[in-house]
Amino acid sequence: MSKPDPTGDQEFDAQGFARGIHELLVLAALRESPRHGYQIALDVEAHSNGVFRFRHGTLYPILHRMEGNGLIQGRWSSGGGRRRKVYSLTDIGRRHLSGETDRVQEILSGLMRMLRRARELPA
Repeated sequence: MSKPDPTGDQEFDAQGFARGIHELLVLAALRESPRHGYQIALDVEAHSNGVFRFRHGTLYPILHRMEGNGLIQGRWSSGGGRRRKVYSLTDIGRRHLSGETDRVQEILSGLMRMLRRARELPA
């Protein structure tokens, strides 16, 4: 979500941050218990009061990438006669969520400071 600038400092990567939000939403949804993809999408939408939604066709590629990166683990289940993949957090995913939660808080705090300051300045 950030990249080094020529001076060696970390430069904020807004596009990378936006892409990473989807992963954090998935990890947060899996924090309590394993879920299948459709339930992850429903939980994200419900717990964010509809602010965040996964559009059709976007969630499963994210899940496959996260599984490949070791953040989540999937196993096939045949509950109710229908086979579906159930995902759970790995230790790596749990640590990633913990570290990124603090980082997102810092980024959003900086954004809010800027927005409040802009609102206080005369037009």
